[in-house]
Amino acid sequence: MLGYIWQCFYSSCLRFWLKWFLRILTGRCELQRICARCKAGALRTSQIEYSLKSSKSKVLRAALSLKENDLEDHLAQIIREKRIKEQKDPTFKGNLRQCLLQINGYNNLFEAVEELRKEVFDSENEEHENMLLKLWDLLMPSEKLESRITKQWGNIGFQGDDPKTDFRGMGMLGLTNLLFFSEKYTDAARQVLSHANHPTLGYSYAIVGINLTEMAYSLMKSDALKIHFYNTVSGKPQMQDFHQVYCYLAYEFDKFWLDEEPESIMEFNRYREKFHDKVKGQLQVPEVTLIMTVGPEK
Repeated sequence: MLGYIWQCFYSSCLRFWLKWFLRILTGRCELQRICARCKAGALRTSQIEYSLKSSKSKVLRAALSLKENDLEDHLAQIIREKRIKEQKDPTFKGNLRQCLLQINGYNNLFEAVEELRKEVFDSENEEHENMLLKLWDLLMPSEKLESRITKQWGNIGFQGDDPKTDFRGMGMLGLTNLLFFSEKYTDAARQVLSHANHPTLGYSYAIVGINLTEMAYSLMKSDALKIHFYNTVSGKPQMQDFHQVYCYLAYEFDKFWLDEEPESIMEFNRYREKFHDKVKGQLQVPEVTLIMTVGPEK
């Protein structure tokens, strides 16, 4: 209760006077002070984001929802609004530009991820079908697929004879993640598949992969992935950056599963949540980067 009262008092009153005092003392606005004291990455961009969100200025708050084409004009508006003399702080504009690209880029990326998630796998769509068949070829190069609808799909972890039914929850986002991992890290993907087919520690490779797509999606939706992206992408993040997060989750979950040695696949949900909590804990560290590192095969 006391914490809530303090937060309200700080946000509504004290913060304004503290900012005013520091502006008088240093000759710099809060945005300039953040850029000066924080190195590029999550610490700087997160503080800039908070400052803009907390501002009473419509110009500053509007910087959180910019189109890329409007970025330069809005930077100029902020500099005028805050009466910043660029010749006295020549690095400020570039630093703020980078932060705004990251902040707005994250929001735009989530919209693209959401759109791909909502795209339904269509067996009449040649592109969709080709992606699915390519996934098989990459994971099972020595085994020819006998037909499009076959029990062979179970060999790479789908539940039924036709994988399209397994994509209902995550749509084309699930298939795109699986294919990206197999294309970008083919050897690692095959290694993970071999672990998934272990007689006692195995799990359904494709189904678990789609489940991890949902994990990556939920982490992004909750803004938990902001710290990772702010630390790893210096400008606007792209769809492939999201796919890289999926690759990290897929590879690390496989190692986690093998290390934990569950008694059976029936315990999947418990270990899935344990792994989820582990990742969320990592994302509390300001310097965190979820970068996949391929180690020696077990």
